[in-house]
Amino acid sequence: MDIGFIGLGNMGQGMAANLMKAGHRVTVYNRSPDKAQALVQRGATAARTVAQACRAEVVFTMLADDRAVEAVALGPDGIAASLPAGPRTCRRAPSASRCRSALPRRTPEAGQRYAAAPVFGRPEAATAAKLFVIAAGAPEVLQPLSQLFDEIGQRTFVVSEQPHTANLVKLSGNFLLASAIETIAEAVALVSKAGVDRQQYVDILTSTLFAAPAYQTYGGLIARQEFEPAGFAASLGLKDVRLVLAAGEQLQVPLPVASLLRDRFLTLVATGGGHLDWSALATLSARDAGSSDHSA
Repeated sequence: MDIGFIGLGNMGQGMAANLMKAGHRVTVYNRSPDKAQALVQRGATAARTVAQACRAEVVFTMLADDRAVEAVALGPDGIAASLPAGPRTCRRAPSASRCRSALPRRTPEAGQRYAAAPVFGRPEAATAAKLFVIAAGAPEVLQPLSQLFDEIGQRTFVVSEQPHTANLVKLSGNFLLASAIETIAEAVALVSKAGVDRQQYVDILTSTLFAAPAYQTYGGLIARQEFEPAGFAASLGLKDVRLVLAAGEQLQVPLPVASLLRDRFLTLVATGGGHLDWSALATLSARDAGSSDHSA
């Protein structure tokens, strides 16, 4: 299959590579062209523009920033304007409301089809094709894409025929992850100030009460104070929490913990930690506890 892939950051690199491994012809585009070189050396075709990447049967986007999503999807030379009749657009990133509503509306008018397929998993899962895909769209759109989802992930969950629902599920999951990070950080700050070894404490938690990937992954990062390079940057965590709060306001669902998390992420970003992994929220807990090892 001919596939266009737009966005070659930490996640997109691994996903595009796995589609190539499965035998697909992949055309890649990234705003920073140098990020395409490793894939080109392995057989991908580099597109100089978004429009060139949209000459495929299916176009994936893997974009973290709402502004980038809008520009790539809705700009004058963007996806909606460039796709020929027929291709399916698979979107991954939670998007701004204008893009979320406009792209699904425009694509049927041009004979195109649209699905949302955000994923759960960090970059190492993307590389290993172990992502969890949250898909939403009309059945006739999703069915031909199911093989592609299997090639980038270990399981696909179809949640709705309305594409935006998948983005909401993704955002709610990130909200829960951020909540876990904050509570792990506070607990580690508490026991470490009492002299308990951070790594031993996380090992106890993840071997007993919280033997789950989120606690194992983020507890380990917090114990090791391993916040660079970022698997998911704190600035993106702030963005997602803001989107969760916006969804809560729209649906009239109070989210008091999300309000706290917004302030925590905003503090981290405002004090120069926006580039760090979002588990660097732990530096705030350590600082607030007066610990001497709170710097990232």
